[in-house]
Amino acid sequence: MLEEIRIQNFAIIDRLELTFDNGFNVITGETGAGKSIIIDAVDLLLGGKADGSFVRAGAEKAVVEGTFFLNKTVKAQVLPILQREEIEGDSDDYVTLAREVKSNGRSTIRINGVTTNTDVLKSIATLLVDVHGQSEHLSLLNPKSHIDLLDRYAELVEMRLALGALVDKVNANRREIKRLTEDEAALKRRADQLRREVEEIDVAALQPGEEDVLRAERTRMGNSEQLANLTIEAYALLHGDETSELLSAVDQLGQVSVLLGKLSHIDPDMKEDSELADELAEQAEELALTLRKYADRVEYNPERMEEVEERLELVNKLRRRYGATIEAVLEHADRARVELESIGNSDERLKELRAEEDKLLHLIGEVAERVSKVRVAIGKKMGDRIVAELADLRMEKAKFEVSIDRTPDPDGCFIGEKRYAFSHTGVDEVEFLMSANPGEPLRPLAKVASGGETARIMLALKRVLADADQTPTLIFDEIDTGIGGRVGSVVGEKLWALAATHQVMVVTHLAQLAGYGDKHYHVTKQVKGERTSTIVSALDEEERRITELAAMLGTEGESGKLSAQSILAQADSYKEENKPKAKKLKVDKAG
Repeated sequence: MLEEIRIQNFAIIDRLELTFDNGFNVITGETGAGKSIIIDAVDLLLGGKADGSFVRAGAEKAVVEGTFFLNKTVKAQVLPILQREEIEGDSDDYVTLAREVKSNGRSTIRINGVTTNTDVLKSIATLLVDVHGQSEHLSLLNPKSHIDLLDRYAELVEMRLALGALVDKVNANRREIKRLTEDEAALKRRADQLRREVEEIDVAALQPGEEDVLRAERTRMGNSEQLANLTIEAYALLHGDETSELLSAVDQLGQVSVLLGKLSHIDPDMKEDSELADELAEQAEELALTLRKYADRVEYNPERMEEVEERLELVNKLRRRYGATIEAVLEHADRARVELESIGNSDERLKELRAEEDKLLHLIGEVAERVSKVRVAIGKKMGDRIVAELADLRMEKAKFEVSIDRTPDPDGCFIGEKRYAFSHTGVDEVEFLMSANPGEPLRPLAKVASGGETARIMLALKRVLADADQTPTLIFDEIDTGIGGRVGSVVGEKLWALAATHQVMVVTHLAQLAGYGDKHYHVTKQVKGERTSTIVSALDEEERRITELAAMLGTEGESGKLSAQSILAQADSYKEENKPKAKKLKVDKAG
């Protein structure tokens, strides 16, 4: 739910901070005071189009920021998006949306302080708020959402999951069939290609790590003369030169070893040093022998050099064709063998797959038909309830129907002797249809009405689908267009009852409706100097609220106050009688 909104330099709003309750919030005020501007700000926050005209005259940018509490259900949907985009906040229970718009129309979006894009904002915002009235955030007008709403209302979610699992299986089955039933000539060409690749790699007899060994050998042979000279020089220093009269390093270390041996006999403390001298003398002798053997091996062999170069060229050629490393080349050969075997056994495998597909299509048809029967029965009951709600809202002649159709498809699932197109939701195509006035045909919701009429349609739908619709915050603008005080009281009752499972916010001109609010906000326009600003105050005191309701009724003096008190008394009486129905949202947050 929306707990707090902060608006700065937006239209005629200078600076505004509002804290909302989790029940029924009412916003009232004179025409032009800025009530709809607050809704416009919310619309921008939810991903609406940015416009430089939003920026207050003389300001560089407009800023709108909202903090939302996430109940358990919404959290399960929002957190995966935040985690995917790496924009988690300090608490998993809250998310903060922010929008800045500059006078040139450019905007910046931040979620939990992290800059992001409109798509991410909308994916989260649609889970948090529905704005009904002039806004485009009308999720119930989207036919794609109708089947989900009906299924949640009919408690079909579990059966839907089972159906979806079957559809996943048949889709995987069909992908393999398609792969195996490609053009026979293409399969033959593919098999020939795979055989050539496997043969080429097998003949090469590559060994993991071979390339490094070959490169090292090539380097040694290419520098054989320098290696030989260095080795001979090192050996001469260690073991001496026959033409030299100087003692070699080995001879000198031998003499040191003898001398330290004599020292250790006299002074036992020198024993470890004597042993070290012995080891050094032995190691020097071993090193000299190793260098001599290495010198004998170092030679330039043109034939071997040519073999190494050819082998490296072969390795490089195979790497260019099949993988970045020798290991990758060998893995490619293994995969090719598996695919070759699959192609060789394709006829037998195709028979198995087609038998399995037929079985799955019959099973999908059985489950889809059971789901469809529930939808038809519950859809009729839901339609009747919505018509009754519309009648209460002064739309007595309105008709509502849950349209459930299916499309024949020769490749679809089996229901009896016929076959129908199917998806993870089954075979049904669900859409809500309505006729707002007598003589008009049933049409899709989006084409039926607009303005206040649409808001009342949404209210009726929300009332019936309250448990199925998980959007926590509902905002209604212009819901009282075209209705009078008597119906306004009914609308107030329904909105207050809807607040049992949702946070509800309403902009209204009707005192009879406003009287049912749990929290009442009054919007006024204030002029200082040559600047106009919108001021919003919470009418926490009963006297202030009575004064506002009387003003909305257009009556002055004591009679107006008495009428306002009567409205509040009627609303309080209704709330008291229906109090147990309005606790769900508060319990949800506390839990």
